[in-house]
Amino acid sequence: MSEPLAPEPVRAEPAATKPAQEQEQELTLSPMRRRHLPGVLAIEAQVYPRPWSARLFEDELDRSGRAYLVARVGATVVGYAGVLMIADDGHVATIAVDPAWQRRGIARRLLAELVRQAMAMGANQLTLEVRVSNRGAQDLYRSFGFVPGGARKAYYADNGEDALVMWAHDLRTEAYAARLRRADRSAGWRVVRHGFADAAPDQLHPAVRDRGDATSQEAS
Repeated sequence: MSEPLAPEPVRAEPAATKPAQEQEQELTLSPMRRRHLPGVLAIEAQVYPRPWSARLFEDELDRSGRAYLVARVGATVVGYAGVLMIADDGHVATIAVDPAWQRRGIARRLLAELVRQAMAMGANQLTLEVRVSNRGAQDLYRSFGFVPGGARKAYYADNGEDALVMWAHDLRTEAYAARLRRADRSAGWRVVRHGFADAAPDQLHPAVRDRGDATSQEAS
């Protein structure tokens, strides 16, 4: 694309505690690849009034300063998220979860990993836009330290709704590392991270390093 991406609405469901019988399920987080796009596009068509095209996703995957992730249960893509870098600002471009898998903490897991990937690319703060009516997503973002920082009038073209602009600062502090650990514990799932090119642990900030082993059991 010839111009920087103008992000579509960020959408996420409020996380909820999963039933005990679901906590043993395995959630795989990995970088988004072209082979994941059929599943991504199927979700995109369900949750966005103006869905991105395959070409737009392909262009984004080819560009530097981006991190796009997918969450899978078995071979099924159940959610995805993306962040783009502008200087040392990470701009959350999208978070979406298959409606059939919402309210199970998947958005929370995606956002936690997205924060860590943004920090690995040099982010010192994060920003996003969210519909003023989307209280569930706002609550999720507040749990990650995002606070309101302004508004964009008539930002959403489908209905002219305003966007609330939110920012998260002080990412590289022990307090924020603790916030990410709390998010991990509250989300449930047995998470497997696959395909990430992490730096060596001693090169990472604690908020990235304290993720622990690639496979971890988290209690809800």
